[in-house]
Amino acid sequence: MARADAGPVRGPRQGRPTLEEVAERAGVSRATVSRVVNGQTTVNEDLRRAVEAAADELGYVPHAAARSLVTHRTDSVALILPESPNRVFSDDQFFPSVIRGVATELDAAGKLLVLMTTGSAEARKRAERYAVGGHVDGVMFASLHDADLLPELMMRRGVPVVCNGLPQLDAPCIDVDHLGGVRAAVDYLIAQGRRRIATIAGPLDMVAGRARLDGYRAALAAADRRAIVAVGDFTAESGQAAMRQLLADEPDLDAVFVASDLMAHGALQALREAGRRVPDDVAVVGFDDIALATYSDPPLTTVRQPIARIGRTMARTMLRLLEGHDVEPMTILPTELVVRESA
Repeated sequence: MARADAGPVRGPRQGRPTLEEVAERAGVSRATVSRVVNGQTTVNEDLRRAVEAAADELGYVPHAAARSLVTHRTDSVALILPESPNRVFSDDQFFPSVIRGVATELDAAGKLLVLMTTGSAEARKRAERYAVGGHVDGVMFASLHDADLLPELMMRRGVPVVCNGLPQLDAPCIDVDHLGGVRAAVDYLIAQGRRRIATIAGPLDMVAGRARLDGYRAALAAADRRAIVAVGDFTAESGQAAMRQLLADEPDLDAVFVASDLMAHGALQALREAGRRVPDDVAVVGFDDIALATYSDPPLTTVRQPIARIGRTMARTMLRLLEGHDVEPMTILPTELVVRESA
C-alpha cells in the first residue's frame, strides 16, 4: 500500500538528450559529436573518448531514423520464413536452429535480427512493405517454395537478398548436399540387404523435396531397383498418412527413406499401428538429425544436415554482401549419415 504522505513520483526526464547537450558536456562541436556517433574514423581519439563519456553520462542514444539518413544503414537484417508461426515454432527444430545460427552471427557483428513469418498473403504484403521501405539493410529467406515471389520482388527493388533453398534466383544461395546425403542413406539400406525400399518425399515445390527425391531415384536406378514413392509435406502427420498409404500399396516393403525426421516420426507411428517391427520388418531412415531423432522409438538413423550452420553461413554471406565484398553464388554444406537403431 502506498504511503499517504509520499511525495509525487517523478517521471523520466522529459525529452531525450540532444547532440548539442553532448557537445556542451564534452566541450566539442556538434559536428564532432555527429561524426563520433555515426562511426566515422576521422575523429581524434581523445575527442572520441570525451564524446563517448559525455554520451554515457547523459544517457544519449543516437536516433535510429536520423542516423540511418546519414549512414544509409539501419544495422538490421531480416530473416523471412515462408510459413505460419505455428509451423515455424512446432516440433520441427529446423527453423529454430536456423534462427539461432543467424542470430549468433548478426549479434557478433552488432546487427539486429528482424524475424518475419509469411504464411499468409497478408503477412507477405506486410513483409514486402517493411523490407522495401528501407527498414532493414538486407533480407534472408529460408526454406522457400517455388511460387514465392518475394525474393525476386525485393531484388528488383534493390534489397540485398540471401536464400536457402531457391538456387534459380540470381542471389547468393546456401544449401546442403541433398543428393549425396540421400545416396549414402539408400546405399546403406541396400548394403544391409533391403530389397523393397520406398520413400516418403517432401513437398515437390521446394528444392529440398525435389532434390531428396532425385537422390533416392538415382540410388535405386544405379542398383536396378524400382522406386516406390509417397509424398508428404515435412510434417509428422503427413509422414504417418504417407506410411499408411505405402503399406496399403506395397505391403511387402522392407525399408523406407523419409525426406525429413519429422515425417519419419509419423512413419514410425504408422508402422507401430500396423504391427511392423522396426528395423526387423521395416528399416527407417530420415533426414535432418533434429533432436527428435535421438529419442524417437527406436532412435532414428538419419542424414545429418548442419542446420545451425546454414543460418550462420547465410548471415555471414549477407554481412559480406552488405560490406561490398564478392560472395559465392552457391554454397553447398556437407551432410553425413548417422546410424542408429531404426536401420
